[in-house]
Amino acid sequence: MALLGLAGAGAAEVSTQIRWTAYGVPHIKAADERGLGYGIGYAYAKDNLCLLADEIVTARGERARFFGREGQSSAEVDNVTSDLFFRWLNEAPALDRFLNAQREPVRHLLQGYVQGYNRYLRDTAFAQQPLACRGQPWLQPLTERDLASLTRRLLVEGGIGRFAQALVAAAPPGASVPVAARDARGFDVAARAWQDYPLQRGSNALAVGKQRSANGHGLLLANPHFPWSGALRFYQMHLTIPGQLDVMGAALPGLPVVNIGFNQHLAWTHTVDTSAHFTLHRLALDPADPTRYRVDDQTLALEKRTVSIDVREADGTLTRVDHDLYLSRFGPVVKWPGMLEWEAGQAYALQDVNLDNDRVLQQWLDMDRATSLAEFRGAIQRERGIPWVNTLAVDQQGEALYMNASVVPDVSPDALATCMDKALAGQGLPVLDGSRSACDWVRTDGTPQPGIVPAERMPQLQRQDFLQNSNDSAWMTNPAQPLEGYSPLVSREGTALGLRARFALQRLRTQGDAALDGAFLRSLVDDNRVYLAELLGDDLNRLCDTARQAAARPACEAITRWSRRADPASSVGWLYFQAFAERFLALDNAWRVPFDAANPLDTPRGIALDAPAIVRELTAALVQVGRELAGSPALSQAQRGALQVAMKGNRRIPMPGGAGELGVYNAIQSRPVDGGQWAVVGGSSYIQLVSFDEQGPQAQGLLTFSQSSDPASPHFLDQTDAFAQSLWHPLPFTEAQILADPAYRSLSLRETVPASP
Repeated sequence: MALLGLAGAGAAEVSTQIRWTAYGVPHIKAADERGLGYGIGYAYAKDNLCLLADEIVTARGERARFFGREGQSSAEVDNVTSDLFFRWLNEAPALDRFLNAQREPVRHLLQGYVQGYNRYLRDTAFAQQPLACRGQPWLQPLTERDLASLTRRLLVEGGIGRFAQALVAAAPPGASVPVAARDARGFDVAARAWQDYPLQRGSNALAVGKQRSANGHGLLLANPHFPWSGALRFYQMHLTIPGQLDVMGAALPGLPVVNIGFNQHLAWTHTVDTSAHFTLHRLALDPADPTRYRVDDQTLALEKRTVSIDVREADGTLTRVDHDLYLSRFGPVVKWPGMLEWEAGQAYALQDVNLDNDRVLQQWLDMDRATSLAEFRGAIQRERGIPWVNTLAVDQQGEALYMNASVVPDVSPDALATCMDKALAGQGLPVLDGSRSACDWVRTDGTPQPGIVPAERMPQLQRQDFLQNSNDSAWMTNPAQPLEGYSPLVSREGTALGLRARFALQRLRTQGDAALDGAFLRSLVDDNRVYLAELLGDDLNRLCDTARQAAARPACEAITRWSRRADPASSVGWLYFQAFAERFLALDNAWRVPFDAANPLDTPRGIALDAPAIVRELTAALVQVGRELAGSPALSQAQRGALQVAMKGNRRIPMPGGAGELGVYNAIQSRPVDGGQWAVVGGSSYIQLVSFDEQGPQAQGLLTFSQSSDPASPHFLDQTDAFAQSLWHPLPFTEAQILADPAYRSLSLRETVPASP
């Protein structure tokens, strides 16, 4: 077991034990947080050295320095824009404030992580480093500030992080901005990322209580949909401090805590919520000076802040680039062409509620340590450090819990009624009148952060039957007890449910009062059913029966013979249906039964076959789809069962799953690549199914993209192969299970390090 002891004045000895089981999952044990963090940093570096180093370059704002002007980050932001954004976000004072706010256990976890990562980097010979970063100047020792930078990057994913191009493009009328910020392609990418955000940061969760579970204990399915690469790529690990902490699950890069997981007493997961985590403020500018703005009867000056980066030019020389950003009392000014303009009379500033969230790591550590659902719930209500996700949990006793306790701006009902721009709000942009202080966020006594909605006004529900969420609002978490009456910035009722949520609720309804077990929850993912096809099925068949154009036959025959599943064996019909569905969903009034807020589980549905214009449009769509796909490389790949693939090294592995917006619970996002195939970029990631019995948790699952991002690792694609075959494996948690694992191996590490300050 790891021990920490004094090794002389100003020094301490840190040690840890890492035990690996099947698929390269590390079980890390230490006597305290410093030793635990040491093991996490070492194990993570062993599997993802280059990935973390690359993301640190991004978070430091040094991509252009090392990689030049051309190229982009894992978030698909060009290097220059990315660097300017992160130099602002992660300025030294902001990092120092974040680190100084951490309590001792978290600070020791961070210090240990840094020391463990650096130990691996120091001990790994040049020839043993992964090819992707071997000998590269950007492969550098880690610092605590680096981890703080990564954490702050994670925090703003739901806010200012989606406006990097807009922040850099903001300049007074007539002022110059970097060439990259003027490139419309950058905003095209940003617009696509905005549209894809709920798809690539999605998730499913189903928490079953004792009234419905087969054995009377809690049962949880965690199915987060996250990117398969980059800064949001999950990593499996098991963390133990005897007598204090014993938690297993998955964490995001650079975080020394489990984000989604289970312990002896309970299991939990997260789904990306629909709440607002920022507001925009329309500034009323001084007509004579576009860098001054009015608030009530005062005129304030925007603060001009210069950020500087180094850019490597094509000849290898470094050029210094200085860029001015403009900050208001709310936050930075942003400019999005055609939507949020800085022009005569007005500009827009963004206020991100998570910029002041320094509690996020303590929040997850407290959740990891919880020994009861009441303690778990209390920790969330006390810390309020969850950035932009819902939480669903179950315990051994069979209680199920839903909470949206993320940080959300508290805007008064009066301000929502009189200050909000309704047109922009309809586009998902909560824009307030920045010229009136009455429109500011409300500061309520007792909240851990000024300006956030208090815990008692956030949606929470505890039941003993079931709770579910698939990235919809809190409204239909359980239809028997709708959650209503919240601020529209928190949750909305009366809007159409996503098709994944409707699929899950429909499957639950067809079970009647029958007990639910792990096999049923697994089937939601593994069956790969396409719920939109089920909603349209009979009507689509009738449409095909009446279609007189011979050119419609190829699409009709492929779709009507199709199994209505998104898996490699059904790729031909799936290919045709996706092309048809895109056209169907783009039509107005195409549903036979439109959405009805009084019947959200069953509407909308069917095709409006009684509307001649819709029939003509959809018949033409079938013809068009047939002509476009005839003889195409994509059709050839579908016929081979290799349409959608995971590109892992020199292998292309056919993958199940599909577009979540079409009702595929096993949501997978993919993009066209050469040869007519679609390469997976995100979706189902860390899958966890946890049940409880009298002895504790019984868990199974997998990490779809595998533990390591190093092609030379034996754990680069082992779990990806398992996911391709829908093979979930047990997650060894107890000491006996770990020691009995056929792949068991152990490493003990010890090092003398500087004592904690």
